Amino acid sequence: MPKRATTIAVFFSLCLLLLQGCYTFNGSSLPARFKTIAVPVFNDRSGAGIANYRAELTRGLIDKIESQSALRFTPSPGGADLLLEGAIVSFSDQTGQLSSVTQRALTNRITLVVEVSVQDRLKGKMLFTQSFVGFADYPVGNYIAQQEAIRFALSQITEEIFDRVVSGW
Repeated sequence: MPKRATTIAVFFSLCLLLLQGCYTFNGSSLPARFKTIAVPVFNDRSGAGIANYRAELTRGLIDKIESQSALRFTPSPGGADLLLEGAIVSFSDQTGQLSSVTQRALTNRITLVVEVSVQDRLKGKMLFTQSFVGFADYPVGNYIAQQEAIRFALSQITEEIFDRVVSGW
């Protein structure tokens, strides 16, 4: 019996070795033809005066794509295989939780909506246009926590956009 168990273990080990190059564990199913991506600074169409977060969102997305995928950033949209364009279309900071005693807000909720489109520049066709939502709660009256909530919502959106770009095939 131990000989059979050893044979089975060796067989599975060989199978794993042979299949090692057939699948990557980085979660990316991005076609190999895409080598570069251009990501112009996101627009702010929210009307909420949060334009200073456009660059932060753009930079976070570029950093994530470069560090966790085979794509390389290029500043020239004309020379890129993929073009990712986006805009912050909505920003809200509204009451999240009320006190049952005073009926005053205990927390507020930041909600950001970003619209993104990705174009295959090699074939000249739009791959997708999609909205992404990020949100976070923070204690009322705490400016630092509010800024952290905005950054958390931006990071949620960055993660979702990244997942859609590299795994949405």
